[in-house]
Amino acid sequence: MSFQQKNLQCSPDQPLQTHSETQGLEVEQEFKALEEACLSSHPSTPGSSKEAPVAGIPSSSESPQSFCPTSVVTTVTSSIESAESSNSQEEKSSTSGSDLDPMNESTDALDENVATLVNFLLFKYQMKEPITKADILQIISNENEDHFTEIFLRASLRMEIIFGLDVKEVDPTNHCYAVFIKMGLTYDGMLHGEIGMPKTSILILILGAIFMKGNRATEEEIWEVLSVMGLYPGKKHYIFGEPRELITKYFVEEEYLIYQQVANSDPAEFEFLWGPRTHAETTKMQVLEFLAKVHGTDPSSFPPQYEEALQDEKERAQASLLATSIDFRGHCKF
Repeated sequence: MSFQQKNLQCSPDQPLQTHSETQGLEVEQEFKALEEACLSSHPSTPGSSKEAPVAGIPSSSESPQSFCPTSVVTTVTSSIESAESSNSQEEKSSTSGSDLDPMNESTDALDENVATLVNFLLFKYQMKEPITKADILQIISNENEDHFTEIFLRASLRMEIIFGLDVKEVDPTNHCYAVFIKMGLTYDGMLHGEIGMPKTSILILILGAIFMKGNRATEEEIWEVLSVMGLYPGKKHYIFGEPRELITKYFVEEEYLIYQQVANSDPAEFEFLWGPRTHAETTKMQVLEFLAKVHGTDPSSFPPQYEEALQDEKERAQASLLATSIDFRGHCKF
């Protein structure tokens, strides 16, 4: 059964167009929420209490046949967003149907295609299946085929920011693509089987916050950043599950994070540092490049962190050269 057939069978009582319109809005809102979360990890950028919607994929216990790409998409908005939405609706209600801008309708159609493609890419990632350009052209509506490049790039960017996944072309000749965990990381938070959604974005946000705050961040600072995504300690998120366990247990057990008591704190306070697996799999420069991309700038825009990342790159290169030299001398012995 094809992805489109599964999509059509999601809910007999709701038209596919309604699914797509809702999904397009929510993926866009989630994208903006994750951007804000990354921005709030920078010391000079104030945090936000804005909650975010999340687009989901099926749990690992669900079969491909039972997968409905839009059935687990919902919206959790802040009072600010609700107020803005209310104002927007009032403005729209005062405008006659004849005044509708066809350009807005075109943009909405593209957003729907981007959202559908994001869900398709997530499905292929979970099923560990390759993706072809032909597959993608079957997903997007025919009238938007001329916008393939724009739709693909926007969907890829959302995969990167929202889910911490990279979409890469692995066979340029046959236009084949694959989805990889970002920044060289090898854990997406799905191995424990409770929730079927990649959680790499949460880890990247935490790593970014730790680096930007001087290579250690208090637990309070971490939750301030994650609150932008609607993640709170002790509150089970319907997609991510209970985040405290994910962060203080699973990410720690996987050695991506170190969770320890702040020295001499009374009452006890706790802080997060990068774990050994983080240092082994990614670099400060890669994390900084990700944060800079979200800011719409380059890593040098953050001078202290940029200098530290450059020094880290230099030390890694020297260590690699030394290891190569030692290995070469060892093989040359008779």
